[in-house]
Amino acid sequence: MDHLLAFLLGLVFKITSVFGIPSCSADGQLALYNSCNLTQVPQVPNTTIKLLLSFNHIRVVSATSFPLLEKLQLLELGGQQHTPVTIEREAFRNLPNLAVLDIGSTPIHFLHIDAFQGLPNLIELRLFFCNLSDSILKEGYFRNLSSLAKLDLSKNQIQSLHLHPSFRDLKSLESIDLSLNKISLVCEKDLELLQGKTFSLFSLASNGLYRGVSVNWKECKNPFKNMFLEILDVSLNGWTVDIIRDFGRAINGTKIFSLILAHHIMGPGFGFDNIKDPNQDTFAALGMNSLIRMDISHGSIFSLSFHLFKTLKKLKVLNISHNKVNKIAQGAFYGLDNLQVLNLSYNLLGELYHFDFYGLPNIAYIDLQRNHIGMIHKETFKHLKNLQTLDLRDNAIKTVNFLPNLNMSFLSGNKLVSFQNIQIIAEFLDLAQNRLEDLNDLYTILQIPGLKFLILNQNRFSFCNSKHGHLQNYMLEYLYLSENILQLIWQVGSCWDVFKRFSHLKVLFLNNNYLDFLPPGVFSDLTALQLLSLHGNRLTSLSPGVLPENLRILLLSHNHLLSPDPTIFASLSHLDIAHNKYICDCKTINFILWLNQTNVTIFGSPEDVYCTYPDSFSGVSLYSFPREGCDEEEVLRLINFSLFIFFTTTLTLLLTVVMMFTKFRGHCFFLWHKMVLRLAFQYHPQEVEEDKYKYDAYLCFSNKDFEWVQNALLKHLDSRYNPENRFKLCFEERDFLPGEDHISNIQDAIWRSRKTICIVTRHFLKDGWCIEAFNFAQSRYFSDLQNVLIMVVAGSLSQYQLMKYPPIRIFVQRQPYLRWPEDLQDVGWFLNKLSRCILTKKEEKKKTNHMPLQTIATVS
Repeated sequence: MDHLLAFLLGLVFKITSVFGIPSCSADGQLALYNSCNLTQVPQVPNTTIKLLLSFNHIRVVSATSFPLLEKLQLLELGGQQHTPVTIEREAFRNLPNLAVLDIGSTPIHFLHIDAFQGLPNLIELRLFFCNLSDSILKEGYFRNLSSLAKLDLSKNQIQSLHLHPSFRDLKSLESIDLSLNKISLVCEKDLELLQGKTFSLFSLASNGLYRGVSVNWKECKNPFKNMFLEILDVSLNGWTVDIIRDFGRAINGTKIFSLILAHHIMGPGFGFDNIKDPNQDTFAALGMNSLIRMDISHGSIFSLSFHLFKTLKKLKVLNISHNKVNKIAQGAFYGLDNLQVLNLSYNLLGELYHFDFYGLPNIAYIDLQRNHIGMIHKETFKHLKNLQTLDLRDNAIKTVNFLPNLNMSFLSGNKLVSFQNIQIIAEFLDLAQNRLEDLNDLYTILQIPGLKFLILNQNRFSFCNSKHGHLQNYMLEYLYLSENILQLIWQVGSCWDVFKRFSHLKVLFLNNNYLDFLPPGVFSDLTALQLLSLHGNRLTSLSPGVLPENLRILLLSHNHLLSPDPTIFASLSHLDIAHNKYICDCKTINFILWLNQTNVTIFGSPEDVYCTYPDSFSGVSLYSFPREGCDEEEVLRLINFSLFIFFTTTLTLLLTVVMMFTKFRGHCFFLWHKMVLRLAFQYHPQEVEEDKYKYDAYLCFSNKDFEWVQNALLKHLDSRYNPENRFKLCFEERDFLPGEDHISNIQDAIWRSRKTICIVTRHFLKDGWCIEAFNFAQSRYFSDLQNVLIMVVAGSLSQYQLMKYPPIRIFVQRQPYLRWPEDLQDVGWFLNKLSRCILTKKEEKKKTNHMPLQTIATVS
């Protein structure tokens, strides 16, 4: 567990080159010439240790093909293309220290009997798939190879084993691979020269051995007499129950550590009722071989019969996977007193009963994944006192009341909907890909004593009833909550304390949880956290202080980060921020500068950290984003000193004035307005001239905003609402002619009014008639070259939202607009400003350049 963090970090790094040198070149020790279209051996330095020449067109290898390479240890000549190869006498004599020679997958046209002479240090010889016949064994090709330990002759045309006497002198030989040949019969006399040897591997797999021939076992006897075999592989020979029984009797007494009988044809399977399941006689004779491991996987065994393995008392590992086991007879595992590992994965078990695993007092690991298990008796595993690991992945289990105390339990890919009232002890628990929905189950699981590693990926956590009670100091170190829906839980304010008291947690995965925010202080108790994955969420920003101080590795790729604050990442050692949606402008310059200067290791290539907005920089790497015009640091240094003096002397006075004005600005406006009226009365200003307009202003707004407009504007400005008001206003509900075309009404109102006032709200932007009226009013503006259009923005509409509508975008690029105040005491001031805009007559001159964007700010 302690090495898992380093392992996860290693997985993130990308391997850029297998050997670190370009193809068709040499670096002094490694000469890499695979697939270089060579017809002869190239000149390489005499210091070369590894020479790779596979997949070329070398046709002849002779004594002069290689220069003297005394340090060469590995030579690969396999896979020569198109033409069979000729290997002449002492072809490798200039390679005296060669340890590994690979000529595999090369059709050999001619192989001289002395081709391998002069290789006293050769340890491994690979001659697989070379179209070799029996002569490779009958004749003395391997003479004087005193160091030869591994001989690979697989995938050839060998039909019989008649060994040359020189095999007796191969004292170091410990591995022979004869698989995928055509050897149908092996008897004692065939391997007599190998008696007394110890083999780590002896493979006769996939030969059709003892199939289709009549074997007189009394005459054939034991082919492996007086040998010790660590691994004997006789798989893929199509052996039936009878062949395995007879073979076991023949090799009775030979010490075999591991016997591989995989890919057999034992068991009835589908449509083959005449093929027998193994019985208690099938493996009985193998008990004398002191087997430690036996593999009978990949067959059609349907039933494990009574006392099937009773003689295999030393067996520690039994593999019965990839069969069709549907029934385990009571006492099937009787006699397996030393068995520690049982693999029953990929079978057809549907129920498990309390007697199924009787006879396994020392079992430590049971693999039952990929069956169809739906029901398990609660006492099935309770009597297995030494059981440490139980693998039940990808079954149909709905409850876990059968779980005993274990170190490791794998229950992913089942149908668990709840995890309540379970009293077990476990260190590792895998519950991924189940149907858990209530995050409260997490608190229940955390009550398991000693739990350090918990996997809850790909469940359905989407709500939390917050009834978890008293929080403990949990011992959990690794928690995987990826691919759930934590966003649905946190957005309603539930279970923000889910990670409280997790003071030992080192690794936390929260990727792909649809998160668009992180609750305040959600990681505050994770004082030991070193790796946090937030990959694949929807985060647009991270608040300062949200990450634990001890965090070292943060995975934030594939989020929606726009302009992150680089100070958040200052304490990290490794960071993944690839494939986000960065905004590249001067506001992001601090982050861009940090990227180019930081000591934090950034995963991925610079091209993975790119701009998304604006469109002109889309796809541009942040590392190469131009910074001209954004470096204000030098300018700020020059003006900071002078500004400091000015601000220190005026700040107090300014703050006092602003605070007083802000608090009493309503009274200030009242007094100012009263003073203006008195001055106006004193000087008797001239009356406003009558003109051709019927209305002072046409008030254009959405019908859905009528009540607000009536209370906010009409009652204070329109003379027909209050005789004391000074303006005659026109609006649709009162002044449009019934039955008249709506567009005609709008045009008539605009041309018969001195000004047009558009009250722009969210409803206004969605109302097509309002946008059309705005367009007509703007057309009059361009026609008369006068300020005839007044735009008032009400509500929380941003500049970006206004610019989405072409008529409004054109207006705000040329003219200022008003914004309805948020503070009620500013309403009087605003109405006065609007009144002056209605009365103002100011002609506009055509300009070649657009006015800069600006807004009449709300006084607040």
